[in-house]
Amino acid sequence: MSLSGLVLVMAVATGASVANLYYNQPLLALMARTFHVGPAAIGVVTMLTQIGYATGLLLFVPLADLWERKKLIAALFGLTAMTLEIVSVLPQFSAFLIANFALGAVTVVPQVIVPVAADLAPDSQRGRVVGIVMSGLLVGVLSARMISGVIGDWLGWQAVYRFAGILMVLFVIIVISIFPISRPRSRPLSYGQLLYSLGPIIRSEPELVKASLTGGALFGTFSAFWTTLTFRLSTTPYHYTASVIGLFGLLGIAGASVAPIAGRLADKRDPRVTITVAIVFVGMAWLLMWPLSSHLWALIVGIILLDLGVQAGQISNQSRIYALRPDARARVNTVYMVTYFLGGSIGSGIASLAWAHARWTGVTFTALGLLSVAIITHLASLRQLPLAKSV
Repeated sequence: MSLSGLVLVMAVATGASVANLYYNQPLLALMARTFHVGPAAIGVVTMLTQIGYATGLLLFVPLADLWERKKLIAALFGLTAMTLEIVSVLPQFSAFLIANFALGAVTVVPQVIVPVAADLAPDSQRGRVVGIVMSGLLVGVLSARMISGVIGDWLGWQAVYRFAGILMVLFVIIVISIFPISRPRSRPLSYGQLLYSLGPIIRSEPELVKASLTGGALFGTFSAFWTTLTFRLSTTPYHYTASVIGLFGLLGIAGASVAPIAGRLADKRDPRVTITVAIVFVGMAWLLMWPLSSHLWALIVGIILLDLGVQAGQISNQSRIYALRPDARARVNTVYMVTYFLGGSIGSGIASLAWAHARWTGVTFTALGLLSVAIITHLASLRQLPLAKSV
């Protein structure tokens, strides 16, 4: 298979896997009714899924620098399929929360695939290839929200997870049949040595730390929005159903379309230029949606700006960190993505509490607080090194 065809398959696989993290967002109101809990409690579902994902990144993704990646990806798809089926049948809320944490932990296939794609690409095309794979990831996020909302309204939220489990089994077959054998570049290490090596990588790469904090804070604003949007759209003046709420995910197509463009810009210029633009877009989105959330047009424009900003920042940050340590890309990606999803879990958790106590104003202040962290860390990065073409 050609590189372009393989990258396309990787993009589809990435999207199908990451969708499992986002099925819950349009379904939160339905889940709350099933388990008889309020917004603050049901918001924990999203938070624990993201914390689980960060945990899985820490425990599983470093194995991509130790094991053959094709087998690792197939095994993770299989574990995800089993966990999805378990989530769909649990009757107790506490067990449901634990299962969602486990689901997040095993749904880390995208962050194994992305470094593999980066390894396959020539240096001059790395940003473009990563951008294509990340476009697949974002399309998966958008599709998850739309599909889960429609299926949830018609067949119940449990059916969403049952269908997703079947889809994961299909991808086990696809990976085994199509993906190439991909072995780590670096010399063999034990699993313990791999985990221990994360510390020296963090200490020796200050740009990785800054990129991780900036990315995590931006994703925190994104998660704060999408976790609480269900509550906002199910109350006055909207009163929308889960299927209608899920359709709002389609507005993120703008973010998916900008991913390859951001990747090409990151190849040609310093990625921090694009990150600066991304931060501005996210700030504009929240300053628009804060006073005007009861106006549909403002939410639509805000979602487009937010998705554009977060996606452009993500692609640029990943292009930036992959240039740091070619011999340890999976571990570098682990550090970045663990921080990224911890930021998302913080945004989801605090925003759910903020909604319960201060509604949309509380959510907005949560997002602006996280955005201020992104601004501070990004300014620190700009001060340390001159802007130059990315290596």
